Amino acid sequence: MSDMIEVVIDSVRVSLMSPQRVVVLRQQGADRYLPIWVGPYEAEAITVALQEIEMSRPLTHDLLRNIFVAFNARVKRIEIINLQNDIFYGNIVAEVNGIETNIDSRPSDAIALAVRTHVPILVHPSVMDSAGIIPEQDMPSVPPPAESKSKGPAPEISGDRLSIFEDFLDKLDLDKLDDKDKPDAPPPPTKN
Repeated sequence: MSDMIEVVIDSVRVSLMSPQRVVVLRQQGADRYLPIWVGPYEAEAITVALQEIEMSRPLTHDLLRNIFVAFNARVKRIEIINLQNDIFYGNIVAEVNGIETNIDSRPSDAIALAVRTHVPILVHPSVMDSAGIIPEQDMPSVPPPAESKSKGPAPEISGDRLSIFEDFLDKLDLDKLDDKDKPDAPPPPTKN
């Protein structure tokens, strides 16, 4: 355990391309992140616990926590121990009667339990080395434009830049556009 890397939940994000969600874990004391794809239900279970939303009945991970308590077991930590073929493997490390036990778990379920039991989330260094992400350091940082305290005249915009819009507006037949908005507009009179 001593060589494991402690992480915290940075965010839970939505993929716009699929129903999957991403839990982003951030290494404590460093600018390195570990994204883990999870299902929508697991992401919701993590988010509900992070936001401390009270549910009228226990969710699955609340039930799991309650079982640990009922059997006088204590969750000590969560570990993400391996990554094979793009699949993360995790452990719930619990203590029962002074004996430490590893319980195989999907990382998403283990994380949902960790949030509820307030225990550390640890990642094996090999997993962090192979899947961890460090934000690009060479991205140019552009400072925001300074606001001018004097409110002078607005900068003049070249007519050449606006001419394309003038051409577009000149070609619009605004009378026809207005008629489309009227539900029972009679057709325009025809000239004989």
